[in-house]
Amino acid sequence: MFDDVLKETWGNAPSSYTNKMSWAVTIKSQSISESPHRAKKQKLLESYASESPFLNFPHPTPSEALAVFDILSKAHPHHILSRNFLSPKTNTNANSAATCGNVPNVIDSLIGTILSQNTSGKNSSGAKASLDAAFGRNNFAAIASAPREAVVEAIRHGGLANKKAATIQKLLQSIEERHGGYSLQHLADIGKDGKPYSDIEIMKELTSYDGVGPKTASCVLMFCLGRDSFAVDTHIFRLSKVLGWVPPDADRILTQAHLDIMLPAELKYGLHVLMIQHGRTCKGCKKVESSAACVLRDFVKESRVSKLS
Repeated sequence: MFDDVLKETWGNAPSSYTNKMSWAVTIKSQSISESPHRAKKQKLLESYASESPFLNFPHPTPSEALAVFDILSKAHPHHILSRNFLSPKTNTNANSAATCGNVPNVIDSLIGTILSQNTSGKNSSGAKASLDAAFGRNNFAAIASAPREAVVEAIRHGGLANKKAATIQKLLQSIEERHGGYSLQHLADIGKDGKPYSDIEIMKELTSYDGVGPKTASCVLMFCLGRDSFAVDTHIFRLSKVLGWVPPDADRILTQAHLDIMLPAELKYGLHVLMIQHGRTCKGCKKVESSAACVLRDFVKESRVSKLS
């Protein structure tokens, strides 16, 4: 049922990266059976936590990342959003694809990010607003127990309604079964050891649910929980290839794993927002053969010239 969603979020990562590390993090599961997809996600996540899958690939350097941030900040001045401006601790606005789950409730953030998959910001925001209107904001029990068709109808405007409704209801049912209620707010609190949950602990919990891949989990980490994570969508993936930040044969999952290691923490939030905006609006970087102007393509050309001189 969830194969298409999982394929979209995980792709086909090489098996050579799946057996590097082991973790002491244990995700409690009362009666949820381990699916092959879930096991694969956990193994892949373990491999990516502390080192890039491209160990000998040096880009982007911190200076390259800063240069791109400065270029995009000038090209898109209205999208220079600080973390404080969209603070998950103070934001009470409805979820929106434009902020990729920037709400204080973890489950609400997950649902909003799932709705943003494979559609426009306008469509996914409309679907989220419709879902809230139909069942009530954060009324997860009502969504989980509703007839499937009722959820499908509520989010139909966002596209792929049947698949997304199934994913959301399965997610909610799994959370309730595992934790005895509809809440993941423990991820925003202090753990049993008196320390905040680590990024890897949170990622392992989130990606242990069917339909939640690394991009979705990373968005929740960054926008809902205020962590320095770097989610890679189709726009960022394309621009990363243009910039030469990953090897030519890298897929989206390996690109996210690599960039999350290589990018300076303080630039991850801004680069995520700016690269998505640029990818959505720049005609010059959407096609290699395009003759339209693109500040990033100009930057790449100038960098090559300077290296030769």
